[in-house]
Amino acid sequence: MNTVNEALAPSSTADGVVMRAALDGAELAGTGLGKYLAWLADRGRHFDTFLDLWAWSVQDIDGFWGSLWEYFEVPGSRGEEVVPDKRMPGTPWFPGTEVNYAEAVLGSIGDPERLAIHAESQSRETIRLSFAELREQVRRARAAFVSLGIRKGDRVAGYLPNVPEAVVAMLATASIGAIWACCPPEFGARSVVDRLAQLEPKLLIAVSGYTYGTKDVDRSAELAAIRLELPTVEHVIGIPYGGHEVSDAFDWATLQAAQRPDVPLEFERVDFDHPLWTLFSSGTTGLPKAVVHSHGGIVLEHLKLHALQLDTRNGDRVMMMTTTGWTVWNAMVSGLMAGAGIVLTDGNPLHPDLSEQWRVAAVAGVTSFGTSPGFLMAGRNAGLRPSEHHDLSALRALTVTGAVLPPEAYDWLYDVLDPTVYVNSQSGGTDICSNFVSGNPWLPVYRGEISGPALGADVTAYDPEGHEIFDQVGELVVRSPMPSMPVEFWNDADMARYRASYYDQYPGIWRHGDWITVTGRRTFVIHGRSDATLNRGGVRLGTAEFYTVVERLPEIQDSLVVHLEDTAGGPGELMLFVQLTPGHEMNSALADGLKALLRKELSPRHVPDLVAAVPAVPRTLTGKKLETPIKKILAGNAPEQVVSRGAITGYDAIDAFIRAASKSS
Repeated sequence: MNTVNEALAPSSTADGVVMRAALDGAELAGTGLGKYLAWLADRGRHFDTFLDLWAWSVQDIDGFWGSLWEYFEVPGSRGEEVVPDKRMPGTPWFPGTEVNYAEAVLGSIGDPERLAIHAESQSRETIRLSFAELREQVRRARAAFVSLGIRKGDRVAGYLPNVPEAVVAMLATASIGAIWACCPPEFGARSVVDRLAQLEPKLLIAVSGYTYGTKDVDRSAELAAIRLELPTVEHVIGIPYGGHEVSDAFDWATLQAAQRPDVPLEFERVDFDHPLWTLFSSGTTGLPKAVVHSHGGIVLEHLKLHALQLDTRNGDRVMMMTTTGWTVWNAMVSGLMAGAGIVLTDGNPLHPDLSEQWRVAAVAGVTSFGTSPGFLMAGRNAGLRPSEHHDLSALRALTVTGAVLPPEAYDWLYDVLDPTVYVNSQSGGTDICSNFVSGNPWLPVYRGEISGPALGADVTAYDPEGHEIFDQVGELVVRSPMPSMPVEFWNDADMARYRASYYDQYPGIWRHGDWITVTGRRTFVIHGRSDATLNRGGVRLGTAEFYTVVERLPEIQDSLVVHLEDTAGGPGELMLFVQLTPGHEMNSALADGLKALLRKELSPRHVPDLVAAVPAVPRTLTGKKLETPIKKILAGNAPEQVVSRGAITGYDAIDAFIRAASKSS
């Protein structure tokens, strides 16, 4: 951890060095990917390298995805074809196939006494459920939902934290063939209504408060407002939580206890592309997009994700720092399909201190810990050494997503954790509820890079003319279909919004909206959102580059950079806003030091015209920085016309951005 002055000292550190070697031989054979390779070899398919396997997975789409159905023995009835028409969008997957996500999770659970859920909460005592107990709770919840009139195709909505009841409710909904959607209770009423009202839900399951660290949070007023604006809701089920009761509602526990013990748990097998759940975009500038994923697409994608990419194994413990409002929650729950237990956490993740999540990982025997670059960099900057204070001997993999993992985070992790831990930086999104690029046991861990493409993801970089490029910044594109690409956006019958979101620039090619560099080794570097990329003098600058340099400093807690173009053709103005770590203050020495560091580490074009301190960096409710909205506001648009107060955190800090920018102009 270096101050800005120490960081300016000469350095010869290069990115791309191997931090952990790829597995091979017996070590690789013991992984999920190794077992799949052996299965393929028994059927006459042999691969010398991961990239050979990947090339087959994107060139023989029918062969690869069909093999996953067979290898994982997916319960259901399979049709004759896999992908009869490979054009995007609207690709038909497995026509004539019937499947159910909940059956894939609970249909064959092996040892019923094995741990399924370990739930830590600041609102109540720890809860542990075996697979048998989870299955029984899903059976009772399903029976209760059916008794309340829920049928295939109906929508069931949650206003729930990351607790076992949310998992049970989602699986029960899926077992019926109904469609799940959920918002965490920290979302304001407007944000929840903007999302859930689109779906016209029939049933709402909710809490009315929770504990966040030492703070009691009452959400009864928000819940009342939500109920008022969801007129299609026929029934509400309340879950007592954190000392808060839901009024005028069925009680979750009472309703479950009332179900007959002789009613079996059944699974309604549905078409492969039948809607499973709806996830939502950030909705910072309008109604959030309601992204619909299918039963079959998620079953195959998440089996591949866990078993082959993340190396989730039978009996593992998977913990991901998330809320129910982020796609990571859905991916974590699918760890159950791989036979793993999942570890749920709810409350303030930094209470009582930065060590708390590491403590939970140790207590729960976590083998795969998923977190964000921000959390890891905060630990680095605080000088944390988690392995010295917690027993992390079970930890085998650390998965990182949500933003770019800086090279310095790799250095810190391989200094403070066992060097055999696989640091798996990934990038994907809500859109596919998975990853486009990711590490896996057959690839090395490269400092500052994502190790490779995900299997089945034909991902590369395009220039503006649609040519594939290497070792230079381009648009992240996907050239062939994946089964977890959205079935549709809700209320987008002609797919106009869907096409505009992904296919507006390269017809028939998915453009994800990220700037990416594909190296000659086919590793990946993400540079940030392409709609937020800076352009100085015709040269594109990725925002992630700034954050990597700036946020490794102990003086800086968070940062945001924007570039305002000059309509007269001048260089425009590059502005760097920083949230300072408590105990530090902005002065000319720090501002000049940051400029000098950016010049040294990046280039003269990266030197900002303005460096200003702000009280907070506004983010979406899933943690994304508001780069484009802040740029629009600084260009003269009224904040209330650009962002919805309830859709972001740090809204009140926007005035500080406006004041700082006005002083520089």
